[in-house]
Amino acid sequence: MDKKINIAIIGLGYWGPNLLRNFSSLSRCDVFYCCDSNQDALDKFLSQYPSTKFTTNYDAILNDRNVRAVAIATPVFTHFELAKKALLAGKHVFLEKPMASSVKECEELVKLAEERDLVLMIDHTFLFTGAIKKIKKLITNGELGDLHYFDSERINLGLLQKDINVIWDLASHDVSIINYLFEELRPVSVMATGGSYINKKFEEIAHIHIDFASGAIGAIHVSWLSPVKIRKILIGGSKKMIIYNDIEPSEKVKIYDKGVSINLEEETSQKPIYRSGDVYIPKIEETEALRSETEHFINCILDDENPLVDGHAGIKVVRILEASDQSLRTGQKIIL
Repeated sequence: MDKKINIAIIGLGYWGPNLLRNFSSLSRCDVFYCCDSNQDALDKFLSQYPSTKFTTNYDAILNDRNVRAVAIATPVFTHFELAKKALLAGKHVFLEKPMASSVKECEELVKLAEERDLVLMIDHTFLFTGAIKKIKKLITNGELGDLHYFDSERINLGLLQKDINVIWDLASHDVSIINYLFEELRPVSVMATGGSYINKKFEEIAHIHIDFASGAIGAIHVSWLSPVKIRKILIGGSKKMIIYNDIEPSEKVKIYDKGVSINLEEETSQKPIYRSGDVYIPKIEETEALRSETEHFINCILDDENPLVDGHAGIKVVRILEASDQSLRTGQKIIL
């Protein structure tokens, strides 16, 4: 079993430099290549990473047997072709979110990876944060009780994308989080509304409503046109409730022992019984999420581990994004 592998970073635009920094810091891999169609993007990093080869030729990387894996951080519409070529060349693939532009494309990538026994991992970084790990543990341990709702707000001013709407850009984070935290629940329908005011082609503001078979609901609000930046998630259960504020520097997660119930034999709906207990702030792991995620990808290859976010998880996210797009176009609730 190899103790170390070579990896190539594909795309050095917005997210690629973060992948370059993190993969370069790992002891079990070397960044052998960096690739971008824009030579100026490559030139920015030549002096910082003298042992790495920089090229605009993606095929040269795929033909190099020294490279065992690629990390792709390019526009969404390029994901399928780039990942497909890498898998056909026998490379393991770390693929930026969202996985691809359609469920059909995602399914083909999963099939290719499984047929060739290759690791296909999707870059949903928030699942590796200490906050989400803590919330997942609380839910798994039953501390929240029955899950009732997931209510998230992810808004800011920009960055407007030229090839996708705000749902594919920002809501992909929240969809991945709700799929992970509500893993035991089955989403059954999606309804989305939104508006485009600057680009006129892609929505800059959107609301997504997700119904689950259990009766739980998910509400996701995303926007590129907000004067303030908000990154907040509320999760309600029959026993406890959680607020996760990603912008909060230290107290990101707060757990509320609060609730409301009605005993219809003794009370009326106008006289519910409120429970108000303690509020506590759990200790959160402070390791950089992307560092944990990139290390996990390398371990999956070298130690034959299963990715936390594999291709099947990527499909589940894209299925909801695709349904949201369909709902935007038709004004109808889409059954999953």
